[in-house]
Amino acid sequence: MIVVADTSVLLNLCRVGEENLLWEIFGEVTAPRSVQLEFQRATEVYPRFEKLVFPRFIEVHEVIQPLSHWLPSARLDPGERDAIALTLQLGAALLLIDERKGRHAASQLGLRFSGILGILVAAKQKSLINDARGVIERLRKEAGFFLSEAHLRQTLDQVGE
Repeated sequence: MIVVADTSVLLNLCRVGEENLLWEIFGEVTAPRSVQLEFQRATEVYPRFEKLVFPRFIEVHEVIQPLSHWLPSARLDPGERDAIALTLQLGAALLLIDERKGRHAASQLGLRFSGILGILVAAKQKSLINDARGVIERLRKEAGFFLSEAHLRQTLDQVGE
């Protein structure tokens, strides 16, 4: 199964040392070059992401057909835009994206997507993590990950915590 990742998913998982969950759950994970560049820029600009390294197991691809070819009205950041375009280009089974605008665009195109919470649910179901609540709290504190209480409760209910 081919999976395409957007920048925020990679940054946040790397920040809490859980990036290998992607490899363990999905195997092949790809990202567009713009996501790699956004990741590197974030490590230079935001102190909370200092010293993070782009995961070696992520295959980086160039986007051939821009998202505007499929969805001319989309107004997204380069990483989101290219992650969606690469998902279409590769016929990927899943897009990993957390931003609301990006998820909306992916939905308009009929793409299957998930975010960090979905990754944590899958990790818990596969016994790759023992404590989803602990990982979520670390994401909130260390990475500045925003999550409503309703989404937190829903996720914890899904994993039986």
